[in-house]
Amino acid sequence: MGDNSSKVVITAAITGVLTDPARFNVPVTPDQMADAVLQSYNAGATAAHCHFRDQREGKGALPTWDLKMVGDILNAIRAKVPDMIICMSTGVMGDDISGPLGCLEAFSPEMAACNAGSLNYLKIRKDGQWAWPPALFNNPVEKVHSFLKVMTANDIIPEFECFDTGIVRSVSMYKANGMFEGDPHLSFVMGVDSGMPANPDLIPILVKELPDNAQWQVIATGPGREKIWDVHRRCVELGGNVRTGLEDTFYLPNGEDAADNGALVEAVTSIVRDVGREVASSSEAREILGIKK
Repeated sequence: MGDNSSKVVITAAITGVLTDPARFNVPVTPDQMADAVLQSYNAGATAAHCHFRDQREGKGALPTWDLKMVGDILNAIRAKVPDMIICMSTGVMGDDISGPLGCLEAFSPEMAACNAGSLNYLKIRKDGQWAWPPALFNNPVEKVHSFLKVMTANDIIPEFECFDTGIVRSVSMYKANGMFEGDPHLSFVMGVDSGMPANPDLIPILVKELPDNAQWQVIATGPGREKIWDVHRRCVELGGNVRTGLEDTFYLPNGEDAADNGALVEAVTSIVRDVGREVASSSEAREILGIKK
């Protein structure tokens, strides 16, 4: 294999966890999910970050860990796009993680998200009222370790989602403590109102805090339509991988609504090439990310 240092792994986050499919064009059913992954793959994505929606009528805005529902979605994706790397979401508030752990054990995806620290999940309205009741997205070390033990046992690469700078720094401590094996994979989650801002100037600081031999990407979200794409460009310039999709934004760089996941992946692919880097193929992405299955 040649030098992959200029290659960028693009991930498509195709649906998210609570976006109402009656209001936004997010995929829900197995066929819709598979079609969205195929769109994204054809546009340059080689990994799909997957949340799973309840398939019962009228419940598609709600998440599920039901093994049959999740299995039907994954089987549809793998049948339509066998080369796509699956990165399974695992995020849950609270202490009961039996749902995501059961899915990890049953389906053994190549990668899985591992939320690496806790966050007060807040949003404020213009009138000073909370947009929703303030919530704690709790990810204490014991919870993180429980996920990592199952991921290690099933040869699943953890992708550490980091909502703040201290969480980025914590991943090095997890490695030093022996909580996971192999090279670290980190995602800088930027744009959540009570987390790190979607600010391109912050990325060089975060890169300096990375553990040794880390792969990294930016997850840019939030209302700042233009800033999101500035963040992607800076990420690519500094050597990172990128993620986009209807979980993260509904807007193209020109401010127009994105028709689907494929349009967002096409936009980020254009940025990669404009910066002078190349989009990784499936085999190259597997090599870059250290995926052996």
